[in-house]
Amino acid sequence: MKAYPLGEFEEIVLLTVGVLYDEAYGVAIKDEIEERAQRNVSVGALQSALRRLEQKGYLTSRTGDPTEQRGGKPKRYFTLTAYGKQALQQARDIRVSLWEALPRVVLDLKIT
Repeated sequence: MKAYPLGEFEEIVLLTVGVLYDEAYGVAIKDEIEERAQRNVSVGALQSALRRLEQKGYLTSRTGDPTEQRGGKPKRYFTLTAYGKQALQQARDIRVSLWEALPRVVLDLKIT
């Protein structure tokens, strides 16, 4: 099986692009991650991750139409590729396998 390595933040970004589907652009991705993951996301970190994921072939991007709200600048929309979907599936499979391998006693521990 081919390996599709993903860091935690990359996985969250890919999942969010999938959730947003046709509306996956920078600000929307940032807002969605912050709302769902309850964590602050810097624009620079997000842009770096998006470029890296695009270079890996996990995302493609397209330029939208310019809008007056953005001073005539177009939005850049992102879409999952087949490789991106495979990377997410592999990450999910690994996590499920590890969760299923946890001894029950590990999950039954009480926090004091």
